[in-house]
Amino acid sequence: MKIGELAQRTGLAPSRIRFYERIGLLKAVERQANGYRSYPADAVLVLRLIATAQQAGFSLDELRALLPGDLARWDHDTLIGTLRRKVEDIDALLARLAQNKAQLVDLMAQIEARPRDMDCAANARRVLSGMRLVEADGATRRATVRR
Repeated sequence: MKIGELAQRTGLAPSRIRFYERIGLLKAVERQANGYRSYPADAVLVLRLIATAQQAGFSLDELRALLPGDLARWDHDTLIGTLRRKVEDIDALLARLAQNKAQLVDLMAQIEARPRDMDCAANARRVLSGMRLVEADGATRRATVRR
């Protein structure tokens, strides 16, 4: 199949398909005598897998390591292990995002609790002086505010 048909069947731009081929994600592409690319029927499946995996958070490097040259040689255990690790990565990211959100909500509450007679600069010093910052080595220290 030619690239135009493949693009139509996958919804991907021809430039994207050529990019995946160039970086080694799409293999088994033959060149005809006239120089046109000829894609096998399973290229549709491979491109849909790539698009779905990218939406799920896989990087192109992860996909390169995951996709076999021939889908018939896909190792079930390797695939399941890789997918489990990605789910664990997503769970860890969700936990970090939840912690970040909680910190921001707390910070907003502290800022909004500004006494009526306090200006914004004084309120900023009040909030910052109550913050605890974590250093690179994991040690906790109180923030210092210059006046």
